[in-house]
Amino acid sequence: MVSALNRLRHWARALKRDAHALWLAARDARTPKLAKLLALLVAAYALSPIDLIPDFVPVLGYLDDLIIVPLGIWLVVRLIPAGLMAEYRALASLASARPVSKMAASFVVLVWLALGAALGFWLMSRS
Repeated sequence: MVSALNRLRHWARALKRDAHALWLAARDARTPKLAKLLALLVAAYALSPIDLIPDFVPVLGYLDDLIIVPLGIWLVVRLIPAGLMAEYRALASLASARPVSKMAASFVVLVWLALGAALGFWLMSRS
């Protein structure tokens, strides 16, 4: 049971790393054009909070995350030369190892909330 859980965690981390690697591939001029387009689409879908089937839909909500994303990553990885993909994976691994600033994230969230509140007040004052 523990071994299966560890394998699942490793697989999830590899998917996250590969989604970031595809985002890097989509922005690199050395990536073939078809792979670049598909990498952009797959990375945007994988990293987006919006799903094809919302997660609150029982069973089906998670199927797109368990099937569409891995298949998309698999397809794009096959279209990118192995040396380039290894480089993108290494860069993605380095990026995930960087420390995360919770204070900076909190500040960004507060700025967005303040802007949303200001917009809401402005819209209410116009009506």
